[in-house]
Amino acid sequence: MKLIIDFGNTFTKLAVFRQDIIVKQFQYKDLNVSDISAVIDMYPQIRAVIVSAVINYPEEITQFLIERFDFIELGVNTPIPIINKYKSPETLGKDRIAAVVAAAELYPNKNVLVIDAGTCITYDLINEKREYYGGSISPGINMRLKAMHEFTGNLPYVEAKKVDFLIGSTTEESILSGVYNGLINEIDGIIGSYKENYENLTVILGGGDYIYFDKRLKNNIFALPNIVMIGLNVILKFNDSKK
Repeated sequence: MKLIIDFGNTFTKLAVFRQDIIVKQFQYKDLNVSDISAVIDMYPQIRAVIVSAVINYPEEITQFLIERFDFIELGVNTPIPIINKYKSPETLGKDRIAAVVAAAELYPNKNVLVIDAGTCITYDLINEKREYYGGSISPGINMRLKAMHEFTGNLPYVEAKKVDFLIGSTTEESILSGVYNGLINEIDGIIGSYKENYENLTVILGGGDYIYFDKRLKNNIFALPNIVMIGLNVILKFNDSKK
C-alpha cells in the first residue's frame, strides 16, 4: 500500500492507495506527525510515501517519513512519466504536474485538458505525445468572493454557493451571480478555445470546487475530483519501477 500526501493552499489531503485504488481519504487543516501516525496505525501495510507541497510544511514530518518508508518528495528533479517542456519547471506547481501525469495515464495517446478547481483554477494541457507545455492560472471562486470584499469599501463577503439565476435582486445575489456565472462562462470559453486548436480533446474537471461547475458546463467533461492524488500515485509507482 502507498500513502499520498498533498499539501495544498487551503487543506492537506491524504490518500491511501492499494495498487491504483483509493482505499481511504483524509483531509486536514494543519497536518502533524500524530495525524500521520494515526493513519499508519490504521494501514500498517503502507510501504511507500510521496509528498507534494505547494506550501512550506514542518520538517519533522519529512524526517518522520524518511525514517519509516520509501519516501519521495515531488520536486523539479523527480522522474515523471511525461515530457515536461515547461519553461520554468522550478516554479511549476506540484499539483499541476501531478494532474497532467494522471491525465496521460488515464487517457493515453489523447490531447487532454485538465481543469483543477481549487483555491485557483488551473488549466493545463498534455498532448497525445505526452508533452506538457503549460496552461493558465485563474482565481478560484472563493478567492474572487474574498477579493471583492477585501478590495472594496462596502461589498460584503458572501459564502460560495451554486446559483441558478442571472439577475441578482440583492447585493449578495449580484455578487454570487457575477462570480459564479462569470466562472462558468470562463471555463466554457477556455475549453472552446482549446477545442479549436486540439482535435478530439478530452476534458477533465477536478479539484475541491469541481462540484460548483460540473453540472453547469455546456462542454462535455469527465469529473475526477481526485486527479492530483491519482497523478501522485502514478509518479510514486513510476519511481518504484526504476529501483
